[in-house]
Amino acid sequence: MSLSYTVKESLSGFTRTKLSTVISVITIGISLLLLGVFAVISINTTRFIEVLRAKVELEAFLQEPIGRERIGQLITRVLAVDGVDSLMYISKNDAAEIFKQEFGEDIEKVLDFNPLPPSFKIYIKPEYRTAARVDKIYSELIAIKGIDEIVYRKELLELIDKRTKTINNITLGLGIIISISAIMLVSNTIRLAIYAKRKIIRTMELVGATWTFIRMPFLLEGVMQGIIGGLLATLLLYGVLEYSVKLLAPDFSEYIHMPASFYLVVVGTGLVLGLIGAVISIVRFMRVAEG
Repeated sequence: MSLSYTVKESLSGFTRTKLSTVISVITIGISLLLLGVFAVISINTTRFIEVLRAKVELEAFLQEPIGRERIGQLITRVLAVDGVDSLMYISKNDAAEIFKQEFGEDIEKVLDFNPLPPSFKIYIKPEYRTAARVDKIYSELIAIKGIDEIVYRKELLELIDKRTKTINNITLGLGIIISISAIMLVSNTIRLAIYAKRKIIRTMELVGATWTFIRMPFLLEGVMQGIIGGLLATLLLYGVLEYSVKLLAPDFSEYIHMPASFYLVVVGTGLVLGLIGAVISIVRFMRVAEG
């Protein structure tokens, strides 16, 4: 098959259905712009959520009295629990000093003794920072002899998990709706191009042209529409993210800066949407032709 013929026929499809092609390209561009904005929001929301998750830690208060040797044994036992990343030992004196820094009172002078027990601040590995996994870690830790009580922000983790699920569902739902809309418009545009050439296609079939030869220009036309729409979306996204936000909300500019790979994905997504739309229109035409 001649590549020049395929390209020539694809470009001719643009001229035959100028208005619908322009509408299709603009629709893909706007669709990808919306998808890109949602992606940026989703990415930065995920970053913020991970920052919140990183702040979640468990504090295990130790039973008293307790000696150095026993503390060492407990450290080894706690670090052996699946999901525990590291820990920090806080002695009674350290606890009293922390209390003084936070509340401005020397608890030993107020009460004439130090009631604060020694404790471990336990840090969790990133992949274990969900409500269910931390709760499992809590159950294993509280069963260790020598640990009297464990506190952590369970409600915060449960809220983070719930909001993360909601955000992911909304992003996925909107992404699917916008993508389907773009695909249908490309499909309709290609269908118009096929309809405009239906007599030529019939003639080509009669003289023995294969379906691969016939459909390649239409597939390329869909891909070209997708790529142009992707480039349009990239320009719009770059303008919105790199200039508008910096001008209107400079404090947020560091959060919305996206790498070059992000814009390549936008163009690549346009290509895929255009290709899928073209395939759908060709399959429909083939079914009608065979019928």
